[in-house]
Amino acid sequence: MIRGVSPRFSADEISEAYAVFHSKVADIVATGDWTGYADLFTEDAVYVEHAMGTFRGRDEIRAWSVRTMTSYPGRVMTGFPLSWQVVDADAARLVCEVRNPMPDPGDGTLLEEPNITIMTYAGDGLFSREEDVYNPLRFHEMAMKWARIAAEHGRADEDALAYLRKFGG
Repeated sequence: MIRGVSPRFSADEISEAYAVFHSKVADIVATGDWTGYADLFTEDAVYVEHAMGTFRGRDEIRAWSVRTMTSYPGRVMTGFPLSWQVVDADAARLVCEVRNPMPDPGDGTLLEEPNITIMTYAGDGLFSREEDVYNPLRFHEMAMKWARIAAEHGRADEDALAYLRKFGG
């Protein structure tokens, strides 16, 4: 903490807001309707996704999340459980490791890749920034492996098969 200056938000408030955010994301995953995801952010929020770009404002975040999370491989991820989280109240940030599991492709294989997420809290339960840090090649390898196994077991839909064809699987 800067000497003599109190953080704008307490660590508890930031943690509680993220718990609500995370719960709403679980509901979105359950319904498959990603249109409301952008509403968890401020109007002028910035979403930094290192492999896919930077999205500014709710409209760009909404378009990206709907496009990405309703097609393979995002559509197949079963949830985003947390491994750990820490809060830096001085910076109004929560940093966590998010697991990205995929369902059994047909042979009992368990596949997941983690990412580090950095959230900046803006108050009123909304976040003004999200940044996801991960290795996109590992995510791609996981998606290819899942689609190959699912195809071998008759569990790959046309979207997953198209991904295989596109990337030489």
